[in-house]
Amino acid sequence: MSIVPAPQPDGPLFAEVDMGGDASVPTVRATVVQASTIFYDTPATLDKAERLLAEAAGYGSQLVVFPEAFIGGYPRGSNFGVTIGNRTAKGKEEFRKYHAPAIDVPGPEIERLAAMAGKYKVYLVMGVIERDGYTLYCTVVFFDSQGRFLGKHRKIMPTVLERIIWGFGDGSTITVFETPIGKVGAAICWENKMPLLRTAMYAKGIEIYCAPTADSRDVWQASMTHIALEGGCFVLSANQFCRRKDYPPPPEYLFSGTEDELNPDSVVCAGGSVIISPSGAILAGPNYDGEALISADLDMGEIARAKFDFDVVGHYSRPEVLSLIVRDHPAKPVTFTSASEKTEDAHKLL
Repeated sequence: MSIVPAPQPDGPLFAEVDMGGDASVPTVRATVVQASTIFYDTPATLDKAERLLAEAAGYGSQLVVFPEAFIGGYPRGSNFGVTIGNRTAKGKEEFRKYHAPAIDVPGPEIERLAAMAGKYKVYLVMGVIERDGYTLYCTVVFFDSQGRFLGKHRKIMPTVLERIIWGFGDGSTITVFETPIGKVGAAICWENKMPLLRTAMYAKGIEIYCAPTADSRDVWQASMTHIALEGGCFVLSANQFCRRKDYPPPPEYLFSGTEDELNPDSVVCAGGSVIISPSGAILAGPNYDGEALISADLDMGEIARAKFDFDVVGHYSRPEVLSLIVRDHPAKPVTFTSASEKTEDAHKLL
């Protein structure tokens, strides 16, 4: 493994971890971005994303994966003033401030991300905080190298305290997109621990499994390796690397319970971004050293080699014993029958 020397001020923002590759076999050059949000500042975060995307494209990347909640921010350390049976006025104001930099999907920020993907000719997988009215969702959005928005995946199960600020996705966004570089999809953070969700994605034929996360613990690597082996797919996990100074200073923003132990340079999320092959081999990372672009060449032939041994929804599935039903329609709280009737009438005229 070689690491590009640290950049000068006028050069790239970060070094890239470069794993090389064998040019004699078909490969996909993939990069996971390990970088921090500019918290509460979506325009500045988009500018940073474009700079990183340009750098990755300059290294020859065809697919670039950003961390969970990169746009909108992961509210690490926040409790939003919640205890059982009570919400504080300060916590409600924190939610208002967090709601403001979230983005609409579709919306102007999606248009800019699409333009960025088209400009740099890369497939882009981006973690965002999506705003749908006054409910927020932890979402991943997908773009092709022609600058087209492909769709989104909403986190279907926020973890612990995340549930007070993020809504729950439904089965309609368990999506895998067929592209010229492979079948690409994503599960977010601890969704990756949900066996039935993984099984649904395997059944959709996922080949490049993106796992944007906020978990930098060593045990996360075990989950990523297991998924690569279980699914016979490449796993690309992107996490933020953040220091205390990447968040607003106190008292504007507090890390509940730990603020007194932190200084501006304290690491509050250590990264651990990684790329793993279908055979379980680590191709790049895990990186705990700082903000970086972490890249590897994916030999797509490795998928068939791995599935010769184990195809979880194929020859190893035993459907006469075990099966899964996925409800993949949108779960809407309100349906207007007049709209449905108009649609049916239009179909009758055709």
